[in-house]
Amino acid sequence: MSTKQFQSGALQQLCDQLSAGGPDQKTVLEQEQDDILIQMEASQLLYEMRTIAGLSQRELAKRVGTTASVICRMEAADYHGHTLAMLRRIAIALGRRIELHAVPVTKAS
Repeated sequence: MSTKQFQSGALQQLCDQLSAGGPDQKTVLEQEQDDILIQMEASQLLYEMRTIAGLSQRELAKRVGTTASVICRMEAADYHGHTLAMLRRIAIALGRRIELHAVPVTKAS
């Protein structure tokens, strides 16, 4: 059984099946899950910064020097192209800065 728990029964079953392939497959799956969570957090962060600033996607795009469609894509939870450079440009345009934190990995028993 997988160490990650999902509310969706179907997603949990798929995760359990994939992680049953052995420790190497389980490690790869957990890394993929972590990547997806980070991407979703980045998208949510961008959306929150923009809405707190009271800007439309078009207005933010103009401040950053890009298009509204780029901002729209970056705010999508399934977007995989976040770059630190673009996140930084957006944060600066909104009078903020990006901080990264590394935390210890906890192993499930």
